[in-house]
Amino acid sequence: MKKQFLFIFLALIVANTSQAQGRTTRIGYIDMEYILENVSDYKEAVSQLELKAQKWKQEIETKKLNINTLKESLKAEKALLTKELIEERETEIKFLETEMLDYQQKQFGSDGNLIRQKAALAKPIQDQVFTAVQDIAEAKNYDFIFDKSSDLTMLFSNTRFDISDQVIRILNRTEKREQLTKKQLKEQEAKENLENAIDENPAMAERQKALDERRAAREKLIQDRKLEQEAKKKEYDDRRNALAAERAAKKNGTVSETAKTTETPKTTNATPTTTETAKTGTSEKPAATQTTAEPTMTKAEERQLLYEQRKKELEERRKKILEEREAAKKAKEAEQQKSNTTNN
Repeated sequence: MKKQFLFIFLALIVANTSQAQGRTTRIGYIDMEYILENVSDYKEAVSQLELKAQKWKQEIETKKLNINTLKESLKAEKALLTKELIEERETEIKFLETEMLDYQQKQFGSDGNLIRQKAALAKPIQDQVFTAVQDIAEAKNYDFIFDKSSDLTMLFSNTRFDISDQVIRILNRTEKREQLTKKQLKEQEAKENLENAIDENPAMAERQKALDERRAAREKLIQDRKLEQEAKKKEYDDRRNALAAERAAKKNGTVSETAKTTETPKTTNATPTTTETAKTGTSEKPAATQTTAEPTMTKAEERQLLYEQRKKELEERRKKILEEREAAKKAKEAEQQKSNTTNN
């Protein structure tokens, strides 16, 4: 039967090719099992069915345990029972075994509830798949579209003829369209047109992938630059606050926390001992006053420091911009060279 079908299929291809007078025959295929596995409604329904199947299995195991218990009881009491009682119990055990096997066949047989309910779940999705396949065939001029998971034996299939992902996108679009506004519908249609163009042109798919990678790299560079600027701004603010605190401390005649931290070694070394104080005849108070009179930055020096920092930031930014331009130029040249190679 399969040989006859293949012969008819080849004859149709030859006839169609001769009638088309040089027109290329377009052939595609789908994988129904792969499509069903990627449809959320079907997966959820199958999971519910599997819960039912687990319940059926537990019921069968319970029946088996009950039968085994009766068998063991009969074996232990057989010497004490009459022939009529033994036959009665054996008849009861056979009846329960037959009932258990019938129940197992009913739930898990070739025409059982599990198979029939799974087919009933797949039927609506299969109808949608057939409709989507017809739409794709009409829109893209396919001559033949086969199902890889059917009884048809496919010894080899090139993935570029697989339209399963296109069918899944159509099913997902149909589900999403019911919840979109008019503006979102327009955006969705533009996205669908781009996806269809990518499906038709593998070279365009590669270019789109390269564009996506460049866009991701550019966004990462912008994010890194933003974080770097925030870190520099925080450092600048901390430095400015420290300078302001030092000026206020000098004005009030006290030492700021920053100055205390930096001047601790000097204060330790400069503090005279008790003996030295006694010899010179001076008290420790003037010495403490002398240590707080450390020189601080003037406003002119602060402005010069801020100017140099700003100049350094501008130089780094200009250098990064030049590097980005050079990288974009090289990427554009590489893309143009790749496009020329593809066209040739």
